[in-house]
Amino acid sequence: MGIDNATLEEGARTHLTSVKEHLMTGVSFMIPFVTIGGIFLAIGFALGDTEQVFEQTGTIGWFFAQIGSLGLTLMIPVLGGYIAYAMADRPGLAPGFVLSYAVQQEPIIAAAGQLVGFDAQGAVAGFLGAIVAGLLAGFVARWLKGLDVPGFIEPMMPVLIIPVVTTLVLAPVVIVGLGVPIALVDSALTAFLSGLEGANALLLGAILGAMMATDMGGPINKVAYVFGTVLVADQIYGPMAAVMIAGMTPPLGLALSNFIAPQKYPAEMYENAKAAVPLGLAFITEGAIPYAAADPLRVIPSAVAGSAVAGAAALSLGVTMPAPHGGIFVVFLSSSVLLFLGCILLGTIVTATIATLLKDDFEKTVGSTETQTVTQTSD
Repeated sequence: MGIDNATLEEGARTHLTSVKEHLMTGVSFMIPFVTIGGIFLAIGFALGDTEQVFEQTGTIGWFFAQIGSLGLTLMIPVLGGYIAYAMADRPGLAPGFVLSYAVQQEPIIAAAGQLVGFDAQGAVAGFLGAIVAGLLAGFVARWLKGLDVPGFIEPMMPVLIIPVVTTLVLAPVVIVGLGVPIALVDSALTAFLSGLEGANALLLGAILGAMMATDMGGPINKVAYVFGTVLVADQIYGPMAAVMIAGMTPPLGLALSNFIAPQKYPAEMYENAKAAVPLGLAFITEGAIPYAAADPLRVIPSAVAGSAVAGAAALSLGVTMPAPHGGIFVVFLSSSVLLFLGCILLGTIVTATIATLLKDDFEKTVGSTETQTVTQTSD
């Protein structure tokens, strides 16, 4: 007798709910790393030269920037590690962390790309790659936990056998399975953008903006950013303005959505929203990653739309930016401070509006938590 549609639908819903819970576990552990990394990096830019802070070894700004960079580097493997931890408990943590970190290493992705004859040009897998690696590690580790093994082997399973075997089995799968596509995408997008030089400003700005928000530090974002910085070296400053504005928009837009509609977000995201504002202002797009990792199907399209609008507006209005980084700290280098800020505001509003409309109410939010607290106090 066949399985009816209701049973299949219920099973799919249960599975999706379980995956979302795993993602939220990873996100909740990642948020402090995003906060520390982003705020320290923003302070580093504020105290040092935003264009040369990483070359100013030993200065106060350099120390802050280094610590901030470490926080933002560690947040990605922490996301993958704790997704695997949520699925398989302690045996899944190390494989999830190591595999997620491996696909953030430029030499590893470059070597994977060379297998098919493409140059990855410094691209890495980003937070989407960490999600895939974390889910795979958790699945394999959980399956290994369920095996019946002799009693003398059982004590070695959680700390030795499961982590090592999981990593050994998945390392080639993750590196080749993610590294090769990343190299192919990187090569194709670089060629595509090169062909757009001199094209319609509205179109180019929209494409660059959308790319900046698609994976927020991943290979697609990287291609757009490198495209902008290369043109800065050629004294063409318009695309860099579009890239920077579009990169600032996702954290600001999602934070605004969280502030105006807290019932649509988990309670812990409200604290992330407070940190996302300075991160966005400092051109640290990674401030939006906790939102995207928790609900990619709604958040990423919202961010892409807002950044595409912001990028298109900036390039079509002739806004320029000669600095490759710095965000609000270099706004006065722009050809028009008001237009620069206006494009950011436009993209922020678009992102916030779409995200708020797309997202459903979340069962455990800041608003409900505060209401429960007031009720308990009154009782």
